[in-house]
Amino acid sequence: MKGETKLPVGIENFERIRTEDFYYVDKTGMIRDLLQNMAYVNLFTRPRRFG
Repeated sequence: MKGETKLPVGIENFERIRTEDFYYVDKTGMIRDLLQNMAYVNLFTRPRRFG
């Protein structure tokens, strides 16, 4: 399994995610799309026990 990209389950350190070959998906471009195509109602879900 050497060299495979891993899932960052339970890892909160962004630097470690980027430097230790974990998967990372940047979704910030979706914010622009949301603001340009606002609906009457938008639903934002969150993980269980978040905040």
